[in-house]
Amino acid sequence: MITSAQLRAARAMLGIDQRTLAEMAGVSLPTIQRMEASDGNVRGVVDSLNKVLSALETAGIELIAENAVSQPSGRGIRLRSPSARSTF
Repeated sequence: MITSAQLRAARAMLGIDQRTLAEMAGVSLPTIQRMEASDGNVRGVVDSLNKVLSALETAGIELIAENAVSQPSGRGIRLRSPSARSTF
């Protein structure tokens, strides 16, 4: 599963807009807009979600599940749990 925040972050890491992601995935722009507007986990048609995830992976994005160990290759980002975050 992917959250709307992860989807927006993946696009930002690739430096692409919603329209470009839609074209890469073969889905409509409104589909991407709805996915990114989801609260928490992305909701949508499973086939469309799979197309988006596949397009992101093809472009070099590796999705890291919560509490999963990431492989030591390439750059990545991860949001720590609220209890482990420091305050500024």
